[in-house]
Amino acid sequence: MPKECEHFSEENKGMLPNTKGCEECEKEHLPTVALRMCLTCGHVGCCDSSVGKHATKHFKETRHPVMIAVQENSWKWCYIHEEYY
Repeated sequence: MPKECEHFSEENKGMLPNTKGCEECEKEHLPTVALRMCLTCGHVGCCDSSVGKHATKHFKETRHPVMIAVQENSWKWCYIHEEYY
């Protein structure tokens, strides 16, 4: 696992989530397994184990490259490199 990713910067560290839950699942009344937050804009989406897969859909629509696990806050995922950090 690489130690650094050029898509993650120090300014991303202060990003706060826009919502408590997945924005799309809340509107569509879908269950979520786990939450991911976009480190570019704060969008909260559900993980790929959830029905909606909204975190990945957010990346595909916006190309915002890095998200973080909301509950654990212990790792980041870069969609560009397809790597955990």
